[in-house]
Formats: sequence, C-alpha cells, structure tokens
Amino acid sequence: MATNETPLLDELEKGPWPSFVTEIKRAAAGNEMAKDVLLQLEKSYRDKVGYWKHGGIVGVMGYGGGVIGRYSALPEEFPNVSHFHTLRVNQPSAWFYTADALRSICDIWEEHGSGLTNMHGSTGDIILLGTRTEQLEPVFEKLTAHGFDLGGSGSDVRTPSCCNGMARCEFACYDTMAACYDFTQEYQDELHRPAFPYKWKFKFSGCANDCVAAIARSDLSIIGTWRDDIKIDTAEIKAYADGGMDIESDVCGNCPAHCIDWDGKQLAIDNSLCLHCMHCINVMPKALAPGDDKGAVILIGAKAPIIEGALLSSVFMPFIKMEAPYREIKDVVEEIWDVWCEEGKARERIGEFIQRVGLGDFLEAIGVEPIPEMVAVPRENPYIFYEEFFEEDDEEGEDE
Repeated sequence: MATNETPLLDELEKGPWPSFVTEIKRAAAGNEMAKDVLLQLEKSYRDKVGYWKHGGIVGVMGYGGGVIGRYSALPEEFPNVSHFHTLRVNQPSAWFYTADALRSICDIWEEHGSGLTNMHGSTGDIILLGTRTEQLEPVFEKLTAHGFDLGGSGSDVRTPSCCNGMARCEFACYDTMAACYDFTQEYQDELHRPAFPYKWKFKFSGCANDCVAAIARSDLSIIGTWRDDIKIDTAEIKAYADGGMDIESDVCGNCPAHCIDWDGKQLAIDNSLCLHCMHCINVMPKALAPGDDKGAVILIGAKAPIIEGALLSSVFMPFIKMEAPYREIKDVVEEIWDVWCEEGKARERIGEFIQRVGLGDFLEAIGVEPIPEMVAVPRENPYIFYEEFFEEDDEEGEDE
C-alpha cells in the first residue's frame, strides 16, 4: 500500500521500539483484510472515533463461546472488514509449541482470515484476529484436525492457563501443566457453553512468584507452596556473603515477615512466621529452596476493574496436596458454581459476589468452615455474636 495512505499510523513506526503498524503492513502486502484494518484505523485516528461495533451472536456449531463477533461500522467504505470476528484458540499448557504446530496455525489463518494474530491474550489463548462468518466453520474444522480446540469467551470457564512449572522451574511446588490439562479436560462443557453469571478463570502457578498473574487475574488461583522449613545450604550462603552480597539489607531487610536473622556467619529463619513469598529464595536461589512438603494454596476472587474496582485473590484453602484427580478442589468449585449461578447477578464475578453477600454467608452456602487464613484484616467491630447462644436463650424462654 502507498506510504501516504496512513500518515497518522506511520508516526507509530518512528523510534527504536517495535510497532504493530509495521507488522500489520507486512500482512497487508498479501491480505486485503489486513489492508482495510489499517485504513479504518487511520480514519479512527483522524476522526477520533472508533469504528468497530459488536452485534449478533456468531460461533461454531455446538459451541457458545470461543468466537467474538465484530463488525465494521463502515462496511461500504471498508468491505474487507465488514465482518472481522476473533477466534480464541486454547493454547498448549505453558505455551509450549513445536515449530510445525505454529506453522499449521499460521497457514490456516492466512487462508481463512486476516493473517493477524495476538500471541497471547491476557487469559492465555491464541488470538486469531479477523475473519468472516462463513469462514468460522472451515477454520474450526482445520484447527481441530491439527489438535487445537477453541478457548472460552463470554460467561463461561475461560481457557485455563499455567506457568511452565516443573518443566523448567526448579522452584515449582506442583506440576502446573498436569493440573491445568486435567481441569481443562474436566470442564469442557463449562468452557464451551456459557452458563454462568459471568466469566470464571482458573490459573495455575507453581510458586508465589506467580508468573501467570493468577493472584491478580483469576477467580480461582492455585499457587504452589510448601508447609515445612525452607531448605538452607550453608556453604552457598557463605559464598553469597563472600561475593559481596549485603544479606542483612537485601534479604533480611526485605523480608515482609521479618523472620530472617543474619549474624554475619549464620542465617536463621523462623519458619513459623514465614509467609512463603519467595523473596529470599529469589535473591539467593543457590542457597535457599522451598521445603519438601509441597502443595498449593487456593485463593479466590481476583478480577480486573470492569464494573467495580480491581480485586486481588484472598486465601481460601491455605494448603492442599496437588494430586490427581484433584477431587477436593473440584468438589468445592462445583459447590461455588451452584450457589453463584443461583444467586449471582449478571456480569458479577465471584469476588464481587462474595463481597455482596458477605464471606460468612458465602461459606455457609457452600458448606466450607471458616478459618483464620481467610481473614485479610482484623474486624473493626469488637462484638462477636454466636448463633448458638441465641438459640439456647430462645429455648430457655420457651421452657419458662
């Protein structure tokens, strides 16, 4: 396309950083959809108006999710993007690909769509940007023939995602890839057929470094942890000290629990106070390591700011062994879904639902006993009332 057709977008190619405009121009050299994307975007920049619109339900046979319908508001002016639907494709666990798998995806998309991809969406999916309604079934057929399935969209289980866990990380406390695959297979119906008040995300991180941002983004975070003592290699600690590391400042001073002491020769950790945040292990990975009694902490309720403000996950189950088939976790999740589907409001994430009904009533409804780890901050009201006391008083009054 002529260089003078997109003068405003051309400004985004200047400077030392990569530009999405450059990449779309490369695709536009052989794809009319990509070319019209650029021209419509240039008009949006010029007019300061977005010209994409959502409308209608589009998808593939038997699925209610996986396709996001999108249309141009100017179909006469930009006919090649009059339809510009997005497909979400379920990524491999931890985003491990072979070159052949990537080539097959790209070949399918260049034949049936715009050729534009987003690797990856914030949930984890392979995002295929832009195709026409009549191309959805052919794309789906070829993707499934190569072993790929659509991911989640709408009010369903979104595509579960995980860090690479034990595949590449020595600090992973459970097999994140195995757990992610298991949950993906278990909840196929919930993933493909929206039936919830709003979206539900599972994310699996092997340790508290949380490389998939589960604590900030997922409705149920499964974060690897341990419950015995941090393992200490005294010789390696000496090597760090001899190498010039300021252990008192860099390790002890930054411990959020203030549970580490260094006397210049010996490092002592009060494991009863340790928060298992991974900071000391990250700073001295050759000297410190997670304990041997490994499992996961389950957190609930994170979300980005949509209707209300952002929420971080809260501790729900402080420790659980991560062993297939993970039935204890799944049983609780299914109880939560039953209550949430019955009582939740439209577009209300589970974290907002818990805030609205109160943690006590929520736990009672799903049959889970409260534990101290669920409390984020101390209560402001010093008065505590127990239902059984009132029941005893009522019974005494009846006897009189």
